Amino acid sequence: MTLVGHDLIADYVKTLDGSPGVYRMLDAESRVLYVGKARNLKVRVSNYARPSGHSGRIARMIRETSSMMFLTTQTETEALLLEQNLIKQLKPRYNVLLRDDKSFPNILVTGHAFPQIKKHRGAKKEKGSYYGPFASADAVNRTLNQLQKAFLLRNCSDAMFESRTRPCLQYQIKRCTAPCVDKVGEGDYGAAVKDAQRFLSGKSTEVQEQLKVDMMAASEEMEFERAAALRDRIKAMTMVQTAQGINPRTVAEADIIALHLEKGQACVQVFFIRAGQNWGNRDFYPRVGDEIDASEVLEAFMGQFYSEKDPPKQILLNHGIENDDLMVELLSEKLQRKVEISVPQRGEKAELVEAAARNARESLARKMSESATQAKLLRGLAEAFELEGPPARIEVYDNSHIQGTNAVGAMIVAGADGFLKNQYRKFNIKGEDLTPGDDFGMMKEVLNRRFTRLLKEDPERDKGLWPDLLLIDGGAGQVSAVAEIMREHGVEDIAMVGVAKGVDRDHGKEEFHRTGERPFALRHNDPVLYFIQRLRDEAHRFAIGTHRAKRAKAAIANPLDEVPGVGTARKRALMAHFGSAKGVSRAALVDLKAVEGVSDALAERIYAFFHERG
Repeated sequence: MTLVGHDLIADYVKTLDGSPGVYRMLDAESRVLYVGKARNLKVRVSNYARPSGHSGRIARMIRETSSMMFLTTQTETEALLLEQNLIKQLKPRYNVLLRDDKSFPNILVTGHAFPQIKKHRGAKKEKGSYYGPFASADAVNRTLNQLQKAFLLRNCSDAMFESRTRPCLQYQIKRCTAPCVDKVGEGDYGAAVKDAQRFLSGKSTEVQEQLKVDMMAASEEMEFERAAALRDRIKAMTMVQTAQGINPRTVAEADIIALHLEKGQACVQVFFIRAGQNWGNRDFYPRVGDEIDASEVLEAFMGQFYSEKDPPKQILLNHGIENDDLMVELLSEKLQRKVEISVPQRGEKAELVEAAARNARESLARKMSESATQAKLLRGLAEAFELEGPPARIEVYDNSHIQGTNAVGAMIVAGADGFLKNQYRKFNIKGEDLTPGDDFGMMKEVLNRRFTRLLKEDPERDKGLWPDLLLIDGGAGQVSAVAEIMREHGVEDIAMVGVAKGVDRDHGKEEFHRTGERPFALRHNDPVLYFIQRLRDEAHRFAIGTHRAKRAKAAIANPLDEVPGVGTARKRALMAHFGSAKGVSRAALVDLKAVEGVSDALAERIYAFFHERG
């Protein structure tokens, strides 16, 4: 007789010792149900062997357990780290799971002689000084916009900087001092960079006071233009601080983390305090179940949240966590300095935590209201398209191009939680045999690549990556093209609907196409129709945005970058001599050889590059 549940676990307990480690509980199909860590594996796992005294959630998990896996570690801290890594990798059903864990943007002041100030996301590989994290790209963009007004630092790339022969628009609108064409010396520009770095480091009052002194001195010396420029810089700095809202007096560097639990759902609100300034807040909705403790949710959230992010020196919570000593040890080791975790009860810190908790409570209320509406719309969608049940994952596809040029495909994803923007995908159309503007061929390429990848990455369909419904922007032709691709991949159990604009291509007159079925329409005032329009419009917005970005990149691409042996200095010399890349492409060989720094061999290579292409 095969053991399951309590009996199975009790049998495993006999083989365990008191080592720290990680355990995994698996169901009959070897899917991981839960990942846990333990200071003492034998003691921890024996708790599951008891036949009673468990919450409903844990009791269900125990009943489904058909096997277990164990891995011992040297310390409990190692077990905690391994547990969080496995949770992120395996996404077990009964664990708290942080679903939105993309990286946060920073501001980077580069290590160039004339540093660039820009937004940076991802690993800190580029040389320079990083300031952050900021809660969102919008928060960074607002701050950068005001900092450029205040300090007049360049935001162009190094390649653009090296190739300039005259000031750009940024100089004309007083957002840059044009160091690219020597409108400012390295010393004066460096002083502005240091002021910007002091401001981002929390010394804003000190910088502003010095600017006020300089402004008054300029005014007294009747240098009114310089005084006005300094006044504008002070105003821009004040705008940054105003936009940040809360700027604590007693907290220089901290993450404020507050959790609100209600009806089996959770919202975690995080405020980022750096350099005594509020650099934004962000809400997260980790997957939790009924009858779960706040301390367990917060501990799991923190473990996953900081697995790929550097923690601050201080973390303020609205609930304690069970293993705070382990979390402190883990995060301190990661940061290479002491990290403090506390639940403040009074003073400004308590006020900050209460503000975050209030935001979490209000955000969850809005989310639950939106989810109820979304669930109703998904049921209506299932009824309209005769699906077996409400779709958990909808993928919507659209193409964008101009007469076949810069063609892209776009996929957006929606589900019970609304638009899942971290699941969006773009496809650069590669088909060399496609006729320009062949929408059917482009759609076939996109879906072919999509299902090829799905079959490779999730052949068992157990990772939540497969759609329940495909919405295709187009009519019978697009539907037929996609159906052909799906048949080639052996995928014929996914519902697929084409959304055509219908008569006069007007909103409200959409026709819906399905393989082997007559086209049909919904009532013009049907909420499901509005829902489909929103999905289609979001796909169109994403496709258009992707196409424009590709077109803009192509427009500013410099063909000299593709010529072997032409580096920054030689490119700048060529651009200065001929005025533009087009001028270089039209130059005679003898004229290319006349450019200072360009050898005869390089001149011949440049000439051949452009004339062989033509």
